[in-house]
Amino acid sequence: MSTELPVCIEPVKISYGPNKTVLFPKVIGMHDHQFERYINQTVINQTQQLINEQIDNMPTTVVEMIGSYEIKNNQRQVLSLSLSNYTYHHQAAHGMTYIKSLTFDLQNRTRVELKDLFRPDSDYINRISTLIRAQIQQRDIQLLDAFTSIEQNQDFYIADKTLVIYFQLYEITPYVFGFPMFPISVYELQDIIDEDGPLGRMAVNN
Repeated sequence: MSTELPVCIEPVKISYGPNKTVLFPKVIGMHDHQFERYINQTVINQTQQLINEQIDNMPTTVVEMIGSYEIKNNQRQVLSLSLSNYTYHHQAAHGMTYIKSLTFDLQNRTRVELKDLFRPDSDYINRISTLIRAQIQQRDIQLLDAFTSIEQNQDFYIADKTLVIYFQLYEITPYVFGFPMFPISVYELQDIIDEDGPLGRMAVNN
């Protein structure tokens, strides 16, 4: 188990004028300067993609834009964070929010996709989809259509010993429901996770 401390993070603020402010995290002080630059550039790129998505989707004037972030996990050499962007366009019925998450394995110096958390031969898509279907029923979540399966690259983040799978607004539920979040304990997936990867480190009890 690595004893390295969590990475240090400072907020960066960009203002595009009145009521248009975007905050995003910047990693500082890592010994591995090359990987630090990679993390920060990835965060900047994702932040810009969210801005572009908001602007490209609507031809009208942006009245308000608020970008923010949350650090979901910063321990055991796993950094997982979420970037959000809320934008309100002139005369729109309501504002629109998008969330995107980034997870980095600091020990192996990689950005992690959902498939990277599991053993190569595991049917993680079916396993997670089954767990989500059960939660939808238990929590009586109203859907736009019947839920069948997650995508191979489904949005997720890691929060301590929990894998959180989530969907965008309108993706599977009505707007008023907000973002459908499905927390899954790492122990429910322990037989298929990559023991040397981020979830494997989270599952260790010490």
